[in-house]
Amino acid sequence: MSNAPQTLANSAALDFLMSRRSRPAKTLVAPAPTRAQLLPLLTAAARTPDHGKLEPWRFVVIEKPAMARLAELTVQAGARLGKSEADIIKGRSQFDLGHLAVVVVEVQKDSVKIPTIEQSYSAGAVCLALLNAALAAGWGANWLSGWASHDRRFCQDAFGLQDRERVAGIIHIATQGTVPPERPRPDLSALTTWMPE
Repeated sequence: MSNAPQTLANSAALDFLMSRRSRPAKTLVAPAPTRAQLLPLLTAAARTPDHGKLEPWRFVVIEKPAMARLAELTVQAGARLGKSEADIIKGRSQFDLGHLAVVVVEVQKDSVKIPTIEQSYSAGAVCLALLNAALAAGWGANWLSGWASHDRRFCQDAFGLQDRERVAGIIHIATQGTVPPERPRPDLSALTTWMPE
């Protein structure tokens, strides 16, 4: 019997990652996942690397009836911040067009061991994990933010964010309306440094 380490390849998962492609939010159509269909995707996202097991993130699920309220809050925030009409229209469009979205909220936790930047990285990783879980499950999905998601007052009014919380991303999930074309990908030779010694 060989004592060589076993390679636990998952070719289907690697094939998916090599070909994954976000679906533009404006191309998503009804239906969106039900709560029962969304829970496995949230479960997959919560398996993200989390140094210290701090769980420095939480989820706020925006269902269709809440979208109109968020669009109106975006208009109010835009007026308060002096945004242009074009910026306000663009900012509210993700809620005007949205069917379901998950706000990944970064929650900074006190820790003498885990730097805050690592907590931010974990929250960002949750966004990507949720996006990929939705795509792998056959849904269309897109990771957005937008200027309103960086405004403290908007985030408090819209999502109930507390001190030391901020939006890491807004993941829109619904049915894929159209297949987007492939886009240029990074040149790995220009981005990779090999250190043989």
